[in-house]
Amino acid sequence: MDQQQYPSSSSSRTDRKTIEKNRRNQMKALYSELNSLLPHQRSREVTSLPDQIDEAVNYIKKLQTNLEKMREKKDSQMGVERITINNNGGSGLNGGGLRSPQIEIREMGSVLDVVLITGLDFQFMFEGSIRMLLEEGADIVNASFSVVEDTIFHTIHSKIGDSAPGPIAARISERLRKFVNEASTTAF
Repeated sequence: MDQQQYPSSSSSRTDRKTIEKNRRNQMKALYSELNSLLPHQRSREVTSLPDQIDEAVNYIKKLQTNLEKMREKKDSQMGVERITINNNGGSGLNGGGLRSPQIEIREMGSVLDVVLITGLDFQFMFEGSIRMLLEEGADIVNASFSVVEDTIFHTIHSKIGDSAPGPIAARISERLRKFVNEASTTAF
């Protein structure tokens, strides 16, 4: 009876060895694939497996840092403040405080371009700005908006009268700035 147990024990030991050998081969292939994805500075030196893993970890951390820097740069160039969640579970806006609407007005002869950047809570400002331009006698050539995360970029291209564009543009600019400032102070 003892002799019958030994053959099965030997067979299971062989199976375990085969399984372990396959596992090691698979891990070796995965490490090799990971190592092939890394930029190599030392092509002739053979690095140990732990060094290869450390190199991969450091490279991934570097990529994550670069990605976050690029996101911050993109957001700052677009005028977006990204909401971040801190370790305490709270959230806040980068740059501190709430985002107030921003307006940029460009006058080029009889052309007046208005760029209005608002949060989702200030969608009414787009309509109000168009209404105000129409009240001042401006012709709206094009009006559009685009939404990026929680920020809306409104663009209004208008044409004002050719008779005295300077004073008309100054009056429109003043009214639009006052409108935006009043809306943002009442909201906060």
